[in-house]
Amino acid sequence: MAVSDFARRLSGAANDASLSRSLVILVTILLTRWVIRGIYRVYFHPLSRFPGPKLWAFTRTPQLLAIWKGRLHEEAVRLHSRYGDVVRISPDELSFSSPDAWRDIYGHAPKMTRGKPPPKHWERYGRPINGVQNLIGTPTDREHAQMRKIFSPAFSDRALKQQEPLFLRYADKLVGVLRERLAEDPSRKFEMVRMYNFTTFDVMGDLTFGESLHMLDNAQYDPWVSIMFASVRVATRISIFLRYPIIAWMFKRVIPRSLEKKQMDHFQHSVDRVTKRLEKGRSSEGVDLWDLILDQKEGHGLSRAQMDSNSSLFMVAGTETTASLLSGLTYLLLKNPTTMEKLVEELRATFASEADMSLEAIAALPYLNACIKEALRLYPPVAPGLPHLTPREGSTICGEYVPPGITVGAPHYAMYRSEKLFKDPHAFIPNRWLGDEKYADDQRNAVQPFSVGSRDCLGRNMAYHEMRLIMTKVLYNFDMELCPESEDWINQRTYILWDKKPLMVTLKDVRAS
Repeated sequence: MAVSDFARRLSGAANDASLSRSLVILVTILLTRWVIRGIYRVYFHPLSRFPGPKLWAFTRTPQLLAIWKGRLHEEAVRLHSRYGDVVRISPDELSFSSPDAWRDIYGHAPKMTRGKPPPKHWERYGRPINGVQNLIGTPTDREHAQMRKIFSPAFSDRALKQQEPLFLRYADKLVGVLRERLAEDPSRKFEMVRMYNFTTFDVMGDLTFGESLHMLDNAQYDPWVSIMFASVRVATRISIFLRYPIIAWMFKRVIPRSLEKKQMDHFQHSVDRVTKRLEKGRSSEGVDLWDLILDQKEGHGLSRAQMDSNSSLFMVAGTETTASLLSGLTYLLLKNPTTMEKLVEELRATFASEADMSLEAIAALPYLNACIKEALRLYPPVAPGLPHLTPREGSTICGEYVPPGITVGAPHYAMYRSEKLFKDPHAFIPNRWLGDEKYADDQRNAVQPFSVGSRDCLGRNMAYHEMRLIMTKVLYNFDMELCPESEDWINQRTYILWDKKPLMVTLKDVRAS
């Protein structure tokens, strides 16, 4: 019996030793493969001729770690400052900071000497929960042009004129809410990121669904909006792992049903609101998006699923980005009191009363426009570059031939803070947009926060009008002061969108004084 037990133990030890050796061999093989592949990437890969840190060419880890931390926008500034206009930021990705990249990657590129323009890198763009592509996600140029034709009238100058009373109503409501709370407590601190978000979401809710989200009324985020904000960072971090096919395959099979249900419930909120809006028929005011879309023959070509998908898109694209710019502009003005004083003087000298304000009159204010452009340069609502993928023919970008299957992009934040493109690139100087000779050599065409080409932002004019109006109303009625806890507000992380901190200010009612 003792001999038998000894034999079994000996056999077990041998099996354990064999398993250990097998694991060591497997790890050694994998590690050797990783090192050999990394050496190939650094020295022999088709991108090896492009400058950049060797570690970033060896492995994706540094780039993905920067994304995880929300610091890729800062790393892009550092890398372009050191390596130049084109930088290899991962084994198969290039970042371009030359203004020509807008034309060659995103715009109407001329006939390339070699290759074709790179389309969107569709694997990097999430699909709507109902699986139906929206205005941003239409895969072919023909489909995109057809859908854009349907929506264009709703964002035209004529439409904006019809929508003007709606914009004015919510801008006045923001002022009224601020004034009411200030009267209750003159020493009150206001969190302006929230106030701007409340306003832009209420506006877009009315435009998209025919009714406000009532966030200004309730002084709190609608649950639908809260879920959206909470998901941005999580979704960005999950996307890191989904870049690996095996992990993506495993993730799709282990994702909790409860999470899928939450996603569907969130999307269903938009579906229900669209249903309610369509059941109302044409509104008496005739100002929301569906009135303007369905009034045209082409608008009836939208399927119900396309309506749902696009309504969800508009509620994201037309809200948080506008509120981000307003928050950034407010902070930059408060950190530059001379500039703030000059802008306030322009606003209060131009309008004898708020009754004189209109979208058209406000759009004609030169210093206000310069301040907004400069804020878009220093604090673009979308900081990273949107990824495109070179086709099988490759692409010629900024004079460089890029082989097939390479991710390419132009990072807004890094390009706009380039010392090669702008004098005093980190300073808030609106005069650079007003012909100041000191900044005559600035390459202002580098600033394209709404992108370029056939897929540029359709709501660009609407966004400008809304930003100008809200900023004008606030600064016309209140003097503002930055609270000490928000001195370093602009030092933020990015997860596609800015992960904004509270922007605390105190207000003084000009009318009361």
